[in-house]
Amino acid sequence: MWQEENINPTNIITGSFINPYSLFVTLNGDIYIDDGEQNGRVQKWIAETNTFVTVMRVSLSCWGLFVDINDTLYCSIQYRGQVVKRSLNDAVMTSNRVAAGTDFPGSTSNQLSGPRGIFVDVNLDLYVADFNNNRVQLFQLGESNGITVAGNTSLNPTITLRGPSGIVLDTEKYLFIVDQHNHRIVGSGLNGFRCLVGCYGYGSQSNQLFRPASFSFDPYGNMFVTDTENHRIQKFLLMKDSFGKLKKS
Repeated sequence: MWQEENINPTNIITGSFINPYSLFVTLNGDIYIDDGEQNGRVQKWIAETNTFVTVMRVSLSCWGLFVDINDTLYCSIQYRGQVVKRSLNDAVMTSNRVAAGTDFPGSTSNQLSGPRGIFVDVNLDLYVADFNNNRVQLFQLGESNGITVAGNTSLNPTITLRGPSGIVLDTEKYLFIVDQHNHRIVGSGLNGFRCLVGCYGYGSQSNQLFRPASFSFDPYGNMFVTDTENHRIQKFLLMKDSFGKLKKS
């Protein structure tokens, strides 16, 4: 872990996890780490005690993790086309439930294919980056059929996606997406989707990306992107133009 502007890590967390694909950091600094590939679990690193506990049993790797406002943990299992969840307040470790998908990858409204990034809003609605179907699906609370909110098959298509791998929903319900195979980050607004980062092709320049995988925002709106093939993490500063509209730099 690095503090802002530091070039040297301030803390190095070591554990027995193997090939983790995703993590989720809570407001109090606890970290949920995928350890599903060989160990079949999700681990939680507790910041206060610097210890690990197992909080979920899974059959395969979690390509996305999320903890909602009710302390429910979500895991997207890419190779099963499914998102599972369990309450962290439930003492039974095997209490996973299906949140989305049918355990058979597909492209119908109740199916997923290669789900990766996930996001759960304050209404407990689930957004899924449906990687192989080139779309983002919204599963409203209690519904097994998803609504395509981004991609060619959405009700009001405004953008074409190629391998969406990460998603974030802001407080104004605007959706931000890592469009991996287009090597860019896109975001929605009043006039639909627009490109924010990587808008001029892939590469290694400061305004380019090469197969980005995931991203997050800090409290100030700055964006941090895992730029996979460039082997770096890029920070893009929040800026506003002369009309007060947000843009990235």
